[in-house]
Amino acid sequence: MNDPVPVVLGPPTGARERERHVRRARLLAWFTIIWNTVEGLVGIGSGIAAGSIALIGFGVDSYVEVLSGAVVVWRVSRERHGQDLSEAAEHRAVRIIATTFFALAIGVSVESFRKLATGERPSASAVGVVLTVVSLIVMPLLARAKRKVGRQLDSRALQADATETVLCVWLSAIVLSGLLLNAAFGWWWADPLAALGIVYVAVREGREAWQGDTCC
Repeated sequence: MNDPVPVVLGPPTGARERERHVRRARLLAWFTIIWNTVEGLVGIGSGIAAGSIALIGFGVDSYVEVLSGAVVVWRVSRERHGQDLSEAAEHRAVRIIATTFFALAIGVSVESFRKLATGERPSASAVGVVLTVVSLIVMPLLARAKRKVGRQLDSRALQADATETVLCVWLSAIVLSGLLLNAAFGWWWADPLAALGIVYVAVREGREAWQGDTCC
């Protein structure tokens, strides 16, 4: 009589599924870091060349996204290496991301008011237009993927990071509008006024994240 073949059981299906979601979240976070590092360099460089405060602010915002992505990498790496993620650690990650919302609001408002006060008229920037158009294509897809995996992992930190990416979409649209209106009609004041709307949204989302609400 043959001996029974031992059955090797792997991790439960739920654990394997969660591990897959964690890997996906980590890949999305690293993509965010790499993409926004390049985007920030191009945005700041083209902004300096054109004398565009809006483009420089857009480039600086990219590095706020880099910081948010780094927080997510830290968060998912702990779980990926089998470390328990306490409620306090998740809460701390959300607080750090909330702080980046406030940093974004301060940066955009300072640049907007400075541009309105000085009346500086930036030159047309073809590179800036292309950069913001590409961002408007890539960022919504990235935000959607982040939000999905954040819900799958039931992580407020990941959902807050997704909301930050949505803000990047709005900022891209506003900067693009300002560049086009300035180039077409000479309305140099259009983008700093519109950018103040981003300040309101960033402060609201930052406050909700800080208080522990799930970002929408």
